[in-house]
Amino acid sequence: MRKITLQIYDRLKRAKAIVIVAHQNADGDALGSACALFEHLEKIGLKTEIFCVTPLNPRLAFLPHSEKLQTDPEIFSNPELDTIVVLDSGDLQYAGIYNLVKDHPVEIINIDHHYTNQKYGHHNLVISTASSTAEVIYHFLRHVQAHVSHHMATALLTGIITDTDNFTNSATNDTAMSAAGDLIRHGGNLNMINEHVVRNKSINLLRLWGEVLNRLNKHEGLNMVYTYITQADLNTHQVSEADSEGIANFLNNLDEGKMALILKETQDGKIKGSFRTTKDDVDVSALAKKLGGGGHKKAAGFTTTGTIEEVVLKITTL
Repeated sequence: MRKITLQIYDRLKRAKAIVIVAHQNADGDALGSACALFEHLEKIGLKTEIFCVTPLNPRLAFLPHSEKLQTDPEIFSNPELDTIVVLDSGDLQYAGIYNLVKDHPVEIINIDHHYTNQKYGHHNLVISTASSTAEVIYHFLRHVQAHVSHHMATALLTGIITDTDNFTNSATNDTAMSAAGDLIRHGGNLNMINEHVVRNKSINLLRLWGEVLNRLNKHEGLNMVYTYITQADLNTHQVSEADSEGIANFLNNLDEGKMALILKETQDGKIKGSFRTTKDDVDVSALAKKLGGGGHKKAAGFTTTGTIEEVVLKITTL
């Protein structure tokens, strides 16, 4: 890791203009990593901006520098732009920028922790054993001897906490715990993070959860428990798509089935699926990959077309 880190850092220091890209519908890991890296690059005098194709989730507005997130694709028209850092994205389609950069002469730096990552960058720092991209950025900053401010520590700690589901899922390991402890020593505000990303359930959201959990079904052939959320559900309970995240991880508490799946109807009529498992002999990323997605062995996702019923049928006949 140290060798590729130093190569990437050398490239960044020579850049005229940098755009850090957090994947679409950026979560705590993608945005926390972006905010921490942004602060360091700006601190050493590099012209840097943060971009995401979708707006900021209001629940992540507490992150330092999140207010600087830009969504206007004109950012890629900057004639000085020569370097893009893509975070937490297995491919450029997932990042949401494929069509924006496919003919761009820019140099791409790919930093991620998903083992299904396509290694699409000119430089690829992909550590599949890391709990999160925030953990990868944490080690990156340590290797370049960067000063980690309390703002950077809070941003990176947010990424680790959200991707480990508050240190409860299979991504939790000794290196994640060690990094988290060090970030707290550097001023990472654990109480503030918990307030915004853990203790953040509204009455309307819990009512939605009740409806979704009431639909739980089990496919005996795959030994899979599944349920779904529609746009009508979100409208009825006045819950945003971003706020409805978390049910997939909650399904890991089930003691039935080898895997859990939640299907979500998106605003553009597609179906987004999230697989979870706690079983060592199940690789849900293999299923997700067959559906055009990816992720980790125990947590993976995909987006596809069709109705919820058609997608369930597609999965059960793979």
